[in-house]
Amino acid sequence: MSSGLVAPALQLAYGPHTQQTVECWDPAGGGPPQGVAVLIHGGYWRAAFDASLMAPLAHDLTQSGWAVANVEYRRNGNGGGWPTTGDDVRAAVAAVAATPWREQHEGPVIGVGHSVGGQLALLAVDLLDAVVALAPVTDVARTYRERLGEGAAAEFFGVSPEEDPAVYESASPLSRLPLSAPTLVVHGAVDQRVPVDHSMDFVARARTAGSHIDFESPHDLDHLAAIDPSTRSWSSVRNWMAHIGSQSPRVRTNSLA
Repeated sequence: MSSGLVAPALQLAYGPHTQQTVECWDPAGGGPPQGVAVLIHGGYWRAAFDASLMAPLAHDLTQSGWAVANVEYRRNGNGGGWPTTGDDVRAAVAAVAATPWREQHEGPVIGVGHSVGGQLALLAVDLLDAVVALAPVTDVARTYRERLGEGAAAEFFGVSPEEDPAVYESASPLSRLPLSAPTLVVHGAVDQRVPVDHSMDFVARARTAGSHIDFESPHDLDHLAAIDPSTRSWSSVRNWMAHIGSQSPRVRTNSLA
């Protein structure tokens, strides 16, 4: 199925590897943008899943007045690992913020990540004006112990939390609280790939730590439906992003240029 996207306005390389790329689209219609949405895909860190997963959201957001940057990064099987994969996403966010393309589009830079993309967006929250985490991985040690994603954490990190606790701590948003920017977590109650209990515990801990965090858990939203722009939950996400845009037109991203 076609995503409906036209050719990107900018194809950005933020490193020498073929996976270190960002495709950037202008908002449709030529009006003033609401801001820049930086999309970060999931796929349990595996090379088989790429940035095309976020193409439907990219199209929807451009049609809604957002400039969109869709990030690709190195994953297990094509040069990724830890901390390489996390470093890639941080480098991509910084590179987008430093471009003349970003300077043409006022408004906040909001990271939108799904699954482990949510993990990576939350770990880059200090570089963003807000984060939307869709069914995010927030505790990778728990992900390892529950063998989620057919043992994805063991496959990606190559060690257990007991063998190298520092690696798991550095990769877990749960260990990076409080969050430094407004955050929305959306996680369906019927999600089997990442159980909603992970997000419920994360949100509770984040609020206790003083984070500004909102949480929605639609009862019938499964894991992949979280990146389906036709769902009611996505409409709610867009409304939240628009509210953030109206409250904080430009916060900290100027300092990254």
